[in-house]
Amino acid sequence: MLKNTFQSGFLSIFFSLGTKPLQIWNCVVPKSDGHIQLVKDGDIESTVLEIEGENVSQVYIACPPDPSKTLAIRLPLICLLVKEMERVFTFEIMILDDKGMKRRYRASSFQEKTRVNPHICTMPLTLEKGWNYIQCNLADLTRRAYGTNYVETLRVQVHGCCRLRRIYFSDRVYTEEEV
Repeated sequence: MLKNTFQSGFLSIFFSLGTKPLQIWNCVVPKSDGHIQLVKDGDIESTVLEIEGENVSQVYIACPPDPSKTLAIRLPLICLLVKEMERVFTFEIMILDDKGMKRRYRASSFQEKTRVNPHICTMPLTLEKGWNYIQCNLADLTRRAYGTNYVETLRVQVHGCCRLRRIYFSDRVYTEEEV
């Protein structure tokens, strides 16, 4: 999807204040099991995306929208600005390593310990009340979990329940002012 895009520094794939924030995303909401909608958050006085549902595995956004396509993002850091909603929350990132293996990393508020299997690494995620800045170094994670090198990110999914402000990839840690 972004294979031929110049990738240096900072690449945003979701920003709730964009003109079409979900343009490159697929929204999945089974009938009568939640919602995905833009709402105004009182804490930051701004529009954010709310992902809410009874079954966390069935209510989510995914990028790219077509599962047969890939993002092809080579920047190693992924950052999410997420509000904890006192409910279950999880996100998943699929990457390609230098052995040609597709690996998934899933961080979940309900996961109690880290598990590494050949195709998926599940990790616990603890969020503070309110807004949280989540940062994952995918190159480091791939090296530690599998002893291989990160090549690119193929797919990103964010499951309810949360409020989402931004998701971006970068080559280094940026301050809030720089973002």
